[in-house]
Amino acid sequence: MLNATFHITVAQIRDLPVDSLAEVAFAGRSNAGKSSAINTLCNHKRLAFVSKMPGRTQHLNFFRVEDGRFLVDLPGYGFARAPKDQKHVWQALIGGYLAKRPQLAGLVLIMDSRHPLTELDRSLLEWFRPSGKPVHVLLSKSDKLSRGPAQQTLRQVRAELAEMGMNATVQLFSSLKRDGADEAEGVLRAWLGVSRNPPKKNPAQGEGAGQISP
Repeated sequence: MLNATFHITVAQIRDLPVDSLAEVAFAGRSNAGKSSAINTLCNHKRLAFVSKMPGRTQHLNFFRVEDGRFLVDLPGYGFARAPKDQKHVWQALIGGYLAKRPQLAGLVLIMDSRHPLTELDRSLLEWFRPSGKPVHVLLSKSDKLSRGPAQQTLRQVRAELAEMGMNATVQLFSSLKRDGADEAEGVLRAWLGVSRNPPKKNPAQGEGAGQISP
């Protein structure tokens, strides 16, 4: 799994990390299991806060994977109980980030496998499509479906995204059973440019290497 740590919470575009090299954003409805997915992929119980009240995340939360490489938890949409003015602030923050952030390598979109491609999901995809950047869809809570319906949902979502002209890949995912975690991790590592194993140390560069013997 990825080894991520909390880095910073951003409330305004001007406060985005300046030392970033690559970022992967996580988006989805507030009750789709976004925080649970991040925690599972990072092998952490509470890296991303899992709230009993969906919509709690109101800012951009950055989690550091390696120097200059981050996962970004976006505010959930479609459920948060907040004044309209506050929702407009969130929308401007998310929209400005997704549209203008050059370091953004791709978007992971979490959809409840029992209720995929809601109107809000489609709106986000249509809005993000002009960027040309890839989308990877996690059909979460797939353990709630038997194998047949789960595979049918997977085929249906793939077909509809193709019809929309999206640069997208899709997979089944379960945070509870960790199903699909390896596949999702592979996508994240490829987008971020993070290897699965740390580079091996050259024996010639070990302790004492380069020292002149007395």
